[in-house]
Amino acid sequence: MGQNLQSGERLRPVDLARGHGLSTQAVRNYEEAGILPPAGRTAHGYRTYTPLHAQALRAFLALIPGHGHRTATSIMRAVNEGATEEALRLVDESHAQLLDDRRTLQAVESALRDLDPTPASEPAAASGPGSTFIGPLAEQLGIRPATLRKWERAGLVRPGRDPLTGYRVYDEADVRDARLAHQLRRGGYLLEQIAPLITQVRAAGGLEPLEAALGDWRSRLSARGRAMLNGAAELEAYLRKRG
Repeated sequence: MGQNLQSGERLRPVDLARGHGLSTQAVRNYEEAGILPPAGRTAHGYRTYTPLHAQALRAFLALIPGHGHRTATSIMRAVNEGATEEALRLVDESHAQLLDDRRTLQAVESALRDLDPTPASEPAAASGPGSTFIGPLAEQLGIRPATLRKWERAGLVRPGRDPLTGYRVYDEADVRDARLAHQLRRGGYLLEQIAPLITQVRAAGGLEPLEAALGDWRSRLSARGRAMLNGAAELEAYLRKRG
């Protein structure tokens, strides 16, 4: 929705707003937040904008889908304050987070490939091979024991009990469920979204119920990646226009 503007053209707030489907108040708010450089003023005190402001607005709106509103705001504020290196660092951080999310997805897919297709309806004996207690499992996953207890209440894991001590005992299937839950949580899924997936995997004896969720996750990551490319192009255009 860019406008074909001459470099010396002066724009009213309404002109800038209409070109991007915004309200004039939103444009003023963006200026006050440092997303846009300061506006000029007429002799009567009215704001005036230029093609530079229009490009700043295009850059900000293009950054939002890939980086989120808060980070996009920080990037634009840094650029407008002359801290270009800080702005580029923020961009790099978002790319690093996307890469980490892609690796998380790959880890989930790997965990699913390794998941025993046998339903986990028959817990192993408390002293069986591969069994572990809550502390070691929590340490292995890098979480707190309280988190595992919370997952148990949500139905994500179903540990047995040691007949002598009453301690929770996680057999191999429980460990796999815990690992899967951990990876899905890292992927942004809520407990109430994870529980039915794990339940279906147990009942079906297979991983098909997760294929749709993983496909959606993969699509969202791809969309973020492409949005970041678009945001980078608009930001670079703004940096060039600033000189």
